[in-house]
Amino acid sequence: MFIQVITGTTSDREGLQRQAERWEQELRPGATGFLGSTGGVTDDGRFILAARFESEDAARRNSAREDQGAWWAETEKYLDNVEFIDSTEVLPMLGGGSNDAGFVQVMRGRITNRDKAAQLITRMGDFEALMRQHRPEVIGDLTVLHADGTYTDVVYFTSEAEARQGEKRPMPAEAEAMVGEFMATMPVDEFLDLREPWLR
Repeated sequence: MFIQVITGTTSDREGLQRQAERWEQELRPGATGFLGSTGGVTDDGRFILAARFESEDAARRNSAREDQGAWWAETEKYLDNVEFIDSTEVLPMLGGGSNDAGFVQVMRGRITNRDKAAQLITRMGDFEALMRQHRPEVIGDLTVLHADGTYTDVVYFTSEAEARQGEKRPMPAEAEAMVGEFMATMPVDEFLDLREPWLR
């Protein structure tokens, strides 16, 4: 899988959402290799979108389409400080992304110890089992590792209310220890809450 993460800011979320809906209706049918996307705008106007493709080649072919270029030229008018970051290192958990989510939280951070992170990744199955048991409101997760040592973690929840309740729910010592290891090795620099996520 190849993922392109696009970030920026907007002062016109309605206009930006119209463009997203237009892409879905008019351009998606011709986007060969496109698997889906998750995005939205935070309360303070931060925009983020994670677009999933079968391969980097499929993403490049899509970007080269004439209608895609015209659509992006129009979409850019609704965005400031746009950045693109790509990756083929994608770690799905709990089935990956979920279009059934009522709330999405994106965590962005950095990897402090690559060797330790690789070690933890081999234990993702154990971590997933703990999440299924103790955080049932989490219905999907995609962690994207970037070449510059940063990461983007997209977490899908049944609802924001259930996510907040889950945050307060005590977990067994084993689960707390594993979460602590992940947080120490991959600390979070920012949380982006998408209360009205765009799921495609």
